[in-house]
Amino acid sequence: MTKKLTWIIWGLGASCLSLPVLASALQTSLESNGIDVLKLHQPPYNLLGRKIAIGQVEIGRPGMFGWDKAVSKNRAVSLAAVFLRNAPAKSNNAVDPHAYNVAGVMVSRDKGLPGVAPEARLYSSAVGSTKNTGQAEECLSTQHIALQNGGDVRAINFSFGEPLNRDPRPDAVLDGNALLTLCVDWSSRVHDVVYAIAGNQGKGGIPIPTDNFNGINVAFSSRRQGIFNKVDVSNLAGVNQGASRRLAGKEFNLDGRRAIGIVAPGSNIPLLNPDGKLKKVTGTSFAAPHVTAMVALLQEFGDRQLRTKQPNWSVDSRRHQVMKAVLLNSAEKVQDSGDGLHLGMTRTLIDKQNQDWLASDAYTDPKIPLNAQMGTGHLNAFRAYQQFSAGQWHPDTNVGSIGWDYRQVAANNAVDYTLTKPLKQGSFVSVTLTWDRLVELNDDNKNQMYDIGENFSDRGLNNLDLYLVKADAQQPDAGVICASVSEIDSVEHIFCPVPANGNYKIRVQFRQQVNEANQPYGLAWWTVPAR
Repeated sequence: MTKKLTWIIWGLGASCLSLPVLASALQTSLESNGIDVLKLHQPPYNLLGRKIAIGQVEIGRPGMFGWDKAVSKNRAVSLAAVFLRNAPAKSNNAVDPHAYNVAGVMVSRDKGLPGVAPEARLYSSAVGSTKNTGQAEECLSTQHIALQNGGDVRAINFSFGEPLNRDPRPDAVLDGNALLTLCVDWSSRVHDVVYAIAGNQGKGGIPIPTDNFNGINVAFSSRRQGIFNKVDVSNLAGVNQGASRRLAGKEFNLDGRRAIGIVAPGSNIPLLNPDGKLKKVTGTSFAAPHVTAMVALLQEFGDRQLRTKQPNWSVDSRRHQVMKAVLLNSAEKVQDSGDGLHLGMTRTLIDKQNQDWLASDAYTDPKIPLNAQMGTGHLNAFRAYQQFSAGQWHPDTNVGSIGWDYRQVAANNAVDYTLTKPLKQGSFVSVTLTWDRLVELNDDNKNQMYDIGENFSDRGLNNLDLYLVKADAQQPDAGVICASVSEIDSVEHIFCPVPANGNYKIRVQFRQQVNEANQPYGLAWWTVPAR
């Protein structure tokens, strides 16, 4: 019993509330009031995550039908494989209801409670009891999942974390240098994986590895009048941000770097237990898998485009930087009034103080790309599809009103994307730039794998900036309309109104070299052309 409790306590993403649920009263997070993903399951889209591998790492693991007694009466959650760290899982060992609920958000095939990507291939690893394990075993488990499916796993879900008081570093702080945080940033780049991390910073939280640079930290929303449009008050991230320096590094990232990338539903989510009974759950644990599984739907679409040799498409669609940029850039902030000026957004997301994104420092200060509580806004699956399906555009020709790209920029240089169509006065422009912190493995035995006892080197973050400028501007800092110029974040994000009808371009500027002289990046943009 004690061992089981250990798994549950350290496995929680936030609170996990178990309540009886009436099937007739179910309102799921997948509907239009949630992430609006059900329409993608239907024709003409038919996106279910087929043949796309995603992963899950937790202290425990979901039960697998035909292998574990806990799910002998319930085959709703179909798994590709289950492991204990980097070895096959033993039957009935390390099975955890929390992990099963999280898996259900991603891949449930239950008709009444489907997952976001019910046909995706989910690989799950249990780290095991925290009594005998730590960040080294968690990194080993993570690497093992990243290597599944022939090394082709597109996203990995973390609905668990480590408290600072278990970190072996003296006076440990949230500076990005915990072993598990470094492992996540290393694996993002080396295995080309999107990491969706339950956003648990704050007092009483499990903040490691939410001080990562290369993943996406997820906060959770609750319903107001039936719509998921408020950052839930029990989110730990963003509480008293900036109010007290004594919290910096302990409850918030050191140096003021923002932790949250995006918000997804996580309050009173109806899910199936291993025994097939319904319950409602709450926490960032259940917000993060919405993001992880959304990657599977987008990747199924992207691979379909590749197979049918569609224009404006390449294998760059599989890059984790592109996925991160697409998800963040398509997130919802402020509801559109019907004129399209707010990019057709369907909801206004508010924070715990009942303020929207336009009332935040992220809107007014070009050095702050992300809202402390909301990141870039609320996940919307259909908008993410719209953003991604607009295709890849290259800077050597004029680009579409909506699109994305992946390429490299050289130190002290810029890449310009000139929009084909003039922009409409008063319309908003959304642009997101993502790139990686460079973390390298200190590979003592030269096997190109992480082994327990090895560690990582942080080679830092190159400084990239993002601008919307007038199309005829030639000088680096001329004609700037809006800018995102954080010196500490691995994301730049612009959301600003166009001052006048006219021609504009997006500029990616490599401002300061810290490690390599060429920096790969993902870019996504969404604009409104003037008629």
